[in-house]
Amino acid sequence: MARIVIFGGTGYAGSSIAREAASRGHEVISYSRNAPAQPLDAMEYRIGSLASPAVVTAAAAAADQLVVAVHGADVDGAPLVTYLPQLIEAARSNGVRLSFVGGAGSSLVAEGGPRLVDTPDFHPDWKPEALAHAEVLEALRQAPEDLDWFYVSPAALFGSFAPGETTGAYRTDGDALVTKEDGSSEISGTDFALAFVDEIENHAHPRERFTVGH
Repeated sequence: MARIVIFGGTGYAGSSIAREAASRGHEVISYSRNAPAQPLDAMEYRIGSLASPAVVTAAAAAADQLVVAVHGADVDGAPLVTYLPQLIEAARSNGVRLSFVGGAGSSLVAEGGPRLVDTPDFHPDWKPEALAHAEVLEALRQAPEDLDWFYVSPAALFGSFAPGETTGAYRTDGDALVTKEDGSSEISGTDFALAFVDEIENHAHPRERFTVGH
């Protein structure tokens, strides 16, 4: 069993991953800026932000797997990519696998592109968050070879506003958005978490981004 430390462990994606990991017997530590309203008995909760180098250092030292499940555009006033160098260094120094809950915007709508965020129908209000997550992905791809990482992009419809159905199944792709035959693209929080924890356990996508959907 692994010790999994999650930044954003009380958010939508982070709490789903935490719940799934704890159900499998993993030790889970959640970092967030506020205590959860409904804590899980199987988890340890700590207050702290990845914007703090001391918090990142302590988190990595306690982890086998370091999961980042936070907003891309604004983490304590700066984009997530701002803090990537310290996350990478902490992960490398401790031999920890670093992983990210990414956005759907950087996924390709078809093999060869374009990215979803670059299509005409992508809502302008969503672009800052999508582009911020895309910057993290590109930075990871340039990271030193000894950094073990993975990055998961959900389907287009994903979030607390659309919790979806728990099916116990999911499909994956490399960089392409996972869609159904009717062109829709969705994944529930529970099934996204299933895919994420499967990757933690199986190590099937070393130093890769993969996409997930129903």
